[in-house]
Amino acid sequence: MTYNLEQALEILERTPNTLSSLLSGLSDEWVYANEGDDTWSAFDIVGHLIHGEKTDWIIRTKIVLSHAESKTFKTFDRFAQFENSKGKTLQQLLEEFSELRLENLKTLKELQITESQFNMKAIHPELGKVTLKELLATWVTHDLGHIAQIAHVMAKQYKDEVGSWKAYITILSK
Repeated sequence: MTYNLEQALEILERTPNTLSSLLSGLSDEWVYANEGDDTWSAFDIVGHLIHGEKTDWIIRTKIVLSHAESKTFKTFDRFAQFENSKGKTLQQLLEEFSELRLENLKTLKELQITESQFNMKAIHPELGKVTLKELLATWVTHDLGHIAQIAHVMAKQYKDEVGSWKAYITILSK
């Protein structure tokens, strides 16, 4: 599928409701469960998504679109959520994510990005030159990847409980 902003918005607009529907009201055993050391819980993932809304997608989009001499992105702290989410509930995080996403999508639409701007470039600190289209496509796949990650970590909580059916549940073997 070729990147299309309108189709991308179909996913980006749904992510907050998808997460809220999946996670609101769940017990702590679901919310804070992970798969062991150096893995993330649903709570951690929502915090990570919030950090992205605050420091990544729109800020980087504006950098690409700017007329600045240096269009270099700041390094994204992929672990900032561990500090930033302290003292908050999952419900607070879900609400914050929803508000930030709504605001960011409003800004994205107001930018009125054209097809010709999709090839504008900036410098990613690790990847080098990247285009606006690649950045915006990554935003969508980042959302979908973390939705899948949440489903994965939650499913793994019952990996020892499903017995012989484990052979049929592919999410448990990944």
